[in-house]
Amino acid sequence: MITALLLAAALGASAAETVKHPDTFTNLEIGEVGSLDPVFPYDGSSQSVIQNVYETVIAFKGSSLSEYEPRIAEKVPSLKNKLISADGRTYRFPIRKGVKFHDGTEVTPEDVRYSLLRFMITDRAGGPSALLLEPIAGVPSTRNSSGTITLDYASLEKAVVVNGNDVVISLPRPFGPFLGIMARWSYVMSKPWAIANGEWDGAAATWKNYNDPPKEKSHFFEHMNGAGPFKLSRWDRTGRYVLLARHDAYFRGPAKLRQVLVKAVPELNTRKLMLQAGDADLIETPRPYASQLTGIPGVTLLDGLLRLSTDPALFFTVKINPVANPDIGSGKLDGEGIPPDFFSDLDVRRGFSYAFDYEAIMRDTFKGTAARALGPIPPSVPGYDAKQPRYTHDLKKAEAHLRKAHAGRLWEKGFRFTLTYNTGSENREAAAQILKKNVEKMNPKFRVDLRGVDWANFLDKAQRRLMPLFARGWLADYPDAHNFIYAFYHSQGRYPSAQGYASPELDALIEKAAGEPAPAKRAAMYRKILAKGFEEAPAIFTVHPAGVYGMRTWVKNFVDNPVNLGIYYYPIEKR
Repeated sequence: MITALLLAAALGASAAETVKHPDTFTNLEIGEVGSLDPVFPYDGSSQSVIQNVYETVIAFKGSSLSEYEPRIAEKVPSLKNKLISADGRTYRFPIRKGVKFHDGTEVTPEDVRYSLLRFMITDRAGGPSALLLEPIAGVPSTRNSSGTITLDYASLEKAVVVNGNDVVISLPRPFGPFLGIMARWSYVMSKPWAIANGEWDGAAATWKNYNDPPKEKSHFFEHMNGAGPFKLSRWDRTGRYVLLARHDAYFRGPAKLRQVLVKAVPELNTRKLMLQAGDADLIETPRPYASQLTGIPGVTLLDGLLRLSTDPALFFTVKINPVANPDIGSGKLDGEGIPPDFFSDLDVRRGFSYAFDYEAIMRDTFKGTAARALGPIPPSVPGYDAKQPRYTHDLKKAEAHLRKAHAGRLWEKGFRFTLTYNTGSENREAAAQILKKNVEKMNPKFRVDLRGVDWANFLDKAQRRLMPLFARGWLADYPDAHNFIYAFYHSQGRYPSAQGYASPELDALIEKAAGEPAPAKRAAMYRKILAKGFEEAPAIFTVHPAGVYGMRTWVKNFVDNPVNLGIYYYPIEKR
């Protein structure tokens, strides 16, 4: 069947009048799935599969960013229904009865508790565990910067308890974005099934054995048993596809689609031809080439979709790993390489930030469809400051900073290093090319090599700090300024932890702002954070892009929520 769906596309054929494969939805993406364990991957390709297989306790309602609907829980907690305490610290989730996992067993409150605790104690390096650890445990990680486990597990297990048919979560302090986090990251799995397959037994005495494990070690790496609308049929890692089958016992009723095929196809032309032939229903579409899909019979371009995204951004690794690292050349500031602390010099970071041509990427790459990024927070997220200081394309200022950098030796000696982007991302490649062009034009001794790396290796190299400068981006985990500020500026955040960047002042400001309940005071705190982030310049922020897909017109009931990492297939049908 896979061959029939994916490999036998009649290249160049026009779209058929009748719906092809009416009960199967085929989605072609750039990136490929890296793990099926809900506590491990932090990339959109993996999470787009996981969110369709594992049900969450609550969820965002349709495309809304502020309304929630109950899923595993019977009700969404609120102050009005008294499921949130008056002090904003205790949340009570009454668990729905009769919900079935894919193996036929019933979901229990203990399954919910186990799933939340496992999400936090696994805490793989660079993973999503901090999203729940921060509000529930009051810490961003189970380990300190040296890798030593520091989590007070006794407090954690007291913070998540089962009370009758309810799961009760007690926070150490009020945390405004908490429901938004639960709506995206509270995946529920079967505790008995997990234990039977060699996973953590839920005991305090054993949790450290399951902290930051290799991803292939877990049974959940390539096996799934959720309670969502689809179940795993096959993950072909060589063929780079995942096939999902309908879960007929899904508690909200079976999906319209019988199966969903998600396949990594990095080449745009292949994706385009398969969409044109009707052998793909939706394809990931880079902004520079979106116009190529206009006018194709039976195909519509979904453009201008709201995205809570800052992408591309260019990240400076301030503590580069020099071990067997060809990306830093000689490893010295001698014109043939850079030292490991090259980007720890603030003048280097500021010089590169002024060298980037922000108008060029908006004009040439995004064709005027993206908003200029002044900092990490997108305009539609509360906390955004339209008046915040920002870098502009100014080669005179760039030169002034680079002449001062490394006590003048940088300008005299020059440098050479590699700037990396993930293959298949034309937007990030374009940002890399723009920076290279403008940096090199300032001094013939400046050389920036570009390299595209496949997604799995890119993630690995980032976490091991092997890439001196790399292009990536951020799509909101939940719709709150803290999600962006923490990811880009906090020392334990997704990117600073991979850059070796830390500012104690920023850390303190970020932690204080997250617990501030008054919106006006919180907004003032974020203005201060954004100003400090501008001074520190740990990354170059380029644009906030809109979303764009190429989709067959026979696809109905497609619902886009900017917080979802990928497509939620449950409401979709083809007719």
